[in-house]
Amino acid sequence: MANKREDFISQVLGNEIKFSGREPLGLRVWLVVSAVMLTVLALMALTFPIQLYDAIFDEELVATKMSIRLYGGALLSISLVIWNALYTTEKVIIRWTLLTEACYFGIQFLVTAITLVENGTVSNKALVLVFSRVMFVGISLCYYYQLGRRSKKI
Repeated sequence: MANKREDFISQVLGNEIKFSGREPLGLRVWLVVSAVMLTVLALMALTFPIQLYDAIFDEELVATKMSIRLYGGALLSISLVIWNALYTTEKVIIRWTLLTEACYFGIQFLVTAITLVENGTVSNKALVLVFSRVMFVGISLCYYYQLGRRSKKI
């Protein structure tokens, strides 16, 4: 009972909930992998938009360079959020970062899958991209839910 009262008082005073025990295994590694992957993809989209599109869809560019560069800018913003989440121990911030990442990968999955169905052609690279997005959503949501669980009292 005293712990609940102390947690409540801490939250009212503006102190966030820190990790009370150990972090989920591999959480920081996942955040680093995600941040590096999104940063590299963002830089590629910003500097080589046409080549990035061709590498994935194996067809002529139907979008403009500007739209792909805007996509790169959005990716860079998300990667900066993930990089900053590496330096915090507050569960709420890390959970929101993981949820943001899961939403991004989920939307990417839907957009890519719809585009492939509309075009009617599916390359192996595009299939790998679609399945990797599903895997990334699963990993991010897994860590999201692990951070949301209350630790068992012994």
